[in-house]
Amino acid sequence: MTTDNLLEETLHKMEYNNKQENDVDWVGSRDGKYAINWNQFKAIGNIKYDSGFGGQEIAPDLVIVFKDGTWLERHEYDGSEWWEYKETPQRQKEATPFTKIKSDYSDSIDDLNIRNDNT
Repeated sequence: MTTDNLLEETLHKMEYNNKQENDVDWVGSRDGKYAINWNQFKAIGNIKYDSGFGGQEIAPDLVIVFKDGTWLERHEYDGSEWWEYKETPQRQKEATPFTKIKSDYSDSIDDLNIRNDNT
């Protein structure tokens, strides 16, 4: 059993990603149907939960959205759960077109298109 405090875990992940409490825009469901402010989240998020393997205890669609458009979202593997920091992808000015997206080995778009263009 791995016991964590959700609020402490959240604050640690925010600090790791150079975010502060005043950077939070809203907290809620990924689809935006449910939303509260940061202080409301702090009141309900100061809870202990088992973050280890087993059943997921924290709502999987919980997100913390920052004012700059970045966010934290919940992830899990076999019941082990954590926050992941996400940024909106930015298109480069000279983005390269591509034609290959299917892979047998979990290759990236870059790997698929470089390998296939050179064969």
